[in-house]
Amino acid sequence: MIVPMAACCVLAVILAWEIHDSNATVALIEQSDRRIALATRIELLTVDEETGLRGYQTTSDLRFLAPYNQAQGKMQDAIGELRSIATGATPRLDDFVTQHEAWRKGFAEPLVAIIQAGGKTNDIEINLTGKTEMDRMRSDLNEIVQISERTRGQRIEEWHSQVHELLIVLGTVTLAVGILIALYMRNRLSSVSGAFRRALDHEKQRAEELYLSEQNLRTTLISIGDGVITCGVDGCVLMMNPIAEELTGWKIAEAFKRPLAEVFHIVNETTRELVENPVDKVLRLNGVVGMANHTVLIRRNNSEIAIDDSGAPIRSESGEITGIVMVFRDVSLERRTRAALLANEKLAVAGRLAATIAHEIHNPLDSVANLLYLLQQNPGSDDARHFLELAQSELDRVTHISRAMLSLYRESRAPVPIHLKETLEEILLLMDGRFHALNISVSAELTPDVVVEGFPAEIRQVFTNLIANAAEAAGKGGSINIRLSPQKPVSDAAGKRSEDGALVEINDNGPGISPEVGDRLFQPFFTTKGERGTGLGLWISQGIVRKHGGMIELINHPNGQSGATARVFLATKPVLDPGGD
Repeated sequence: MIVPMAACCVLAVILAWEIHDSNATVALIEQSDRRIALATRIELLTVDEETGLRGYQTTSDLRFLAPYNQAQGKMQDAIGELRSIATGATPRLDDFVTQHEAWRKGFAEPLVAIIQAGGKTNDIEINLTGKTEMDRMRSDLNEIVQISERTRGQRIEEWHSQVHELLIVLGTVTLAVGILIALYMRNRLSSVSGAFRRALDHEKQRAEELYLSEQNLRTTLISIGDGVITCGVDGCVLMMNPIAEELTGWKIAEAFKRPLAEVFHIVNETTRELVENPVDKVLRLNGVVGMANHTVLIRRNNSEIAIDDSGAPIRSESGEITGIVMVFRDVSLERRTRAALLANEKLAVAGRLAATIAHEIHNPLDSVANLLYLLQQNPGSDDARHFLELAQSELDRVTHISRAMLSLYRESRAPVPIHLKETLEEILLLMDGRFHALNISVSAELTPDVVVEGFPAEIRQVFTNLIANAAEAAGKGGSINIRLSPQKPVSDAAGKRSEDGALVEINDNGPGISPEVGDRLFQPFFTTKGERGTGLGLWISQGIVRKHGGMIELINHPNGQSGATARVFLATKPVLDPGGD
């Protein structure tokens, strides 16, 4: 591009120079026209002076002197302007000014004075003198006009010559530039032709690489253990791997260009309502999306399988969505495994609590047996009534413990209001024997009337695990503090409001959580209790809390203080799924 641009710049400079000269000549022509116009104007003003003076001479009426008087100022301005541009006619203009001054002083003003004095002004000699001077002035003005016209004619001829030269130069330079550009473009076209051939070879190589890449991609898709479906932005199926064909019951040849909702028919397992089409959800959210829990796929033969899936947009280089890819898998076995693990953990918790309850019930039953023995030995003593009251108190305690045990594992099919203060107090009552055996001091700061919705048995299981873990961490002679407080919604810096809910904090004064343990706390089957633990408690507790729209975290106390805190947040009105994990 540099060579054509440079040639055009040279041509532009030459044209600009020639146009500048032409414009200068035109300006001089306009200057000559202005001199002619000024000379003509001065001549007209001279005529006005003479006419006004002759009218006054004839009538002696001062009104006839108005053109004479008005012409004086205008003539001075015109003479001054003409003097500034009358380069070749300056001597004649000086003669005119001298003659005009002589006419005014020697003829016009004396004539006005004679008339005003009442004298006679019809003397032929005086009038001839005035006429002679006026003729000389007109002659000077005519000479100025002639000089200006000759100059104007010369400059017009000069302008025509410049235009002719401009056309010749323009044609010559244009021809030279055209030849130069033609030669240059021929060279460039040769280079472009070579580059085009090289580009074709490169594109051919890229096409071969793309074909190999596509074959590798197809092999990879076939090898993937999950089902993969790709769709266009119109929601029609474009590709399926064999796993997707097996899970849906559709072959790609049959499903090609069919709407996704027809091939990938998904509903909620519980409500049986249609789940939002993944293509529509990806387009609406403009990002990667996942499906809700308990989504089932209705296969082509009307059988059902539980699936877990996600969708993601396929974007062009400009960022525009050109398609959607979905990945899904059969989670039926995973669900059964998780249910088995949950049942296993419940049995482990039940076993630990059974031992605790047996110990708790054994003590009051021993007391009742001793009191009955004393009554048998002294049935009519004065202490018999007191012995009966003590026995009744111990039996009430056993009843309370048994009821708490029943409520701990009473299942609920739908979310119900849970009074967290009562729940925590029941758990502490059941574990009182363990605390007493370990000499652990327990303090509780439980705000009343803190209610959340959920499944009571699962919530009790979570806090039973966490309090038991805190007791084991505190060890003999340790201490545990449990705090329950309501949490009001607050707004962050972005204006997003948090949920209304409850916060439970379980603090112990044990050794705390080491870094290598902290990274694996919520992993399944990881335990620090050896044979006494299953490694499922915290993992299942985390799943339950998340199901209840909350969060759980374990952190060390700040500022180097010993001990750790288990912090659990539960939403007041979460969106719950009775079968969720």
